Amino acid sequence: MTSRFAVRLTPRGGADRVDGVGEDGVLRARVTAPPADGAANEALCRLLAHELGIARRAVRIVTGASSRRKVVEVDADPSAVAAAWPGLETGSRS
Repeated sequence: MTSRFAVRLTPRGGADRVDGVGEDGVLRARVTAPPADGAANEALCRLLAHELGIARRAVRIVTGASSRRKVVEVDADPSAVAAAWPGLETGSRS
């Protein structure tokens, strides 16, 4: 199963961390990497994989690669994603 959800990414954010879910149901994350050459996107994928305890290759940016707001797809059980970040609005596919 896969889950899709929106992420609001802050590159050069001082630390690699997930700040939680905003009132709009979007995951807030920050990474130390700059937005150049996809470094921030790669850091985001590594961070989400680490937080969910899944392989890096199981995390993909579906849309928004050049934007702060992205849609991410992860190959993980939707209940595990919901447990990691309560309040996150997700969509799932089989």
